Amino acid sequence: MNRTTIAVAALIAFLAWALFFVLRDAPAPPPAVSATDPPPAPRVVPKKIDPAAPPVATAPRKTPPKKAEPKPVAPVATITATLATLRLESDVPGASVFIDRQFVGNTPLTLDRLEPGSKRVQLTATGYDSVQRTIELRPGANHVTLRIKEVSLNTRTPVVHKHGIGSCAGTLSATLDGLRYETSNKGDTFTLPYSRVEVFNVDYLDKNLRVKERGGKTWNFTNKEENADALFVFHRDVEAARKKLAAGYAPAQ
Repeated sequence: MNRTTIAVAALIAFLAWALFFVLRDAPAPPPAVSATDPPPAPRVVPKKIDPAAPPVATAPRKTPPKKAEPKPVAPVATITATLATLRLESDVPGASVFIDRQFVGNTPLTLDRLEPGSKRVQLTATGYDSVQRTIELRPGANHVTLRIKEVSLNTRTPVVHKHGIGSCAGTLSATLDGLRYETSNKGDTFTLPYSRVEVFNVDYLDKNLRVKERGGKTWNFTNKEENADALFVFHRDVEAARKKLAAGYAPAQ
């Protein structure tokens, strides 16, 4: 065997040895992927953090504002129940109505949304005396009828009855039923309906009030102060009530 042959054989042996080591260290080929296999998961590469780098400021998380809770609304029925409605009528249509000195209209009228409580009501009409009443309004509906054409009388005054000799003290009173004199002297006490009164007059200068029963006794009254003012007022109130009764006014209830 010549030298050339030996050299070629040695070169072939060296290449075979080198190829063996190259194929041994080469990475294995990826497995074949079937069309039915799921795709491989992506590879997550962790982000490297530089400890020397300054911290990155993050925006604070905004908290959504709280919704304002709706305020409770009182039912309309509750509000209405705390107020008062007034239906006011009178026996003289068109009478002017004043409540607590404020003009509010003419009868008949209806007023609503009034504050409950005590109210001073006054009615005025041409040709009639004014009427004043205190009414109590309650929450809710109120119906009041005031009568202008009615009359009431309940008055009294201390008097002294002058006898022929001496006198006696007592109280002279008047209602729509008549006159009454009360005294400790039982013989002078009387009750007279107006139908039995023949004389009923006052002498302001003489400071004397005279009462005479029809076909009977006569009484002359004065007072301890010898002042005719009280006697005059008593006589005036009685006569005014008697005139209203004669004109058809109804007695107050």
